[in-house]
Amino acid sequence: MNKPASILFAVILLVGATITEAQQPGKIFRIGFLDPTNASGMVVRVDAFRQELNKLGWIEGKNIAFEYRFAEYKSERIPELAAELVRLKVDLIVTTGNPPALEAKKATTTIPIVMTSIADPVALGLVDSLARPGGNVTGLYPFASELNTKRLEILKDAVPKLARVGLLVRQAGNPGEELQLEELRVAASALKVKLEEIKTELDAQGLESAFKTAKQKQVGAIMTTSLRVFTAERKPIVALAGKYRLPAIYNSKEYIDEGGLMTYGVDYDDQYRKAAHYVDKILKGTKPADLPVQQATKFEFVINLKAAKQIGLTIPPDVLARADKVIR
Repeated sequence: MNKPASILFAVILLVGATITEAQQPGKIFRIGFLDPTNASGMVVRVDAFRQELNKLGWIEGKNIAFEYRFAEYKSERIPELAAELVRLKVDLIVTTGNPPALEAKKATTTIPIVMTSIADPVALGLVDSLARPGGNVTGLYPFASELNTKRLEILKDAVPKLARVGLLVRQAGNPGEELQLEELRVAASALKVKLEEIKTELDAQGLESAFKTAKQKQVGAIMTTSLRVFTAERKPIVALAGKYRLPAIYNSKEYIDEGGLMTYGVDYDDQYRKAAHYVDKILKGTKPADLPVQQATKFEFVINLKAAKQIGLTIPPDVLARADKVIR
């Protein structure tokens, strides 16, 4: 074999070996998971996500691995954690809530991002449109803002002569929460309900202080904005609502599991199972720009009469009739 031919043959062998290596099973894809809360608050949703991935053939340690990053309620840490995942060169980033999605997008324009628990991805500038996201971001949109308005309406119907509602808010530079507040203020005005916005820290002392403030302001009921950080602290929030005998409506059935009074919203476990399907498609080669943002279609209204009895509240029959599920 002459020299040019041998060089060509060597190149062919090298290219062939590279292609074969790329096609070989055994690559472990790394998934970054960026959340503003903590690991314990996300157990249920992360489990739903991982179990669905398992059903799709993605087994941890075999062909997929996770890099979890929790901000522990410190919003200033989110940019740093997003940048860290990018430096690790993960194959995809799953985000929970508005700040993680926004910071992940700032940190990378190439790594695919699957967002969950988002307020309004178009208004926030995360995607061009729901049908054609463009760029590297896609995922689930649960109508958080509009659902808050519906929750306020239900609360007004469920609590006779309700005139004042305490609203737990964070207001720590979260553009998604500001969108919610704008809609809730308009809804409260239309319903002739005074909205008392109570800035809330999420440690035990901060939550207790928020409920004391609510009682001082003589509110007749309480609710929170639809932030993941509140859901992560659902257990103490429900306990305090009972302690201060305040009717409350929440955004997730997870509050009902802790003994909460009422919830109206999407099935977030289902949202995370659907997020797993986005991950599956992207890892198999589909571009995020070609995957439309999926809006929630299933909503559930649940009333816990045990909780109502504990605080001495009688839910009107017409409100009970509208519930999808009543816990007696």
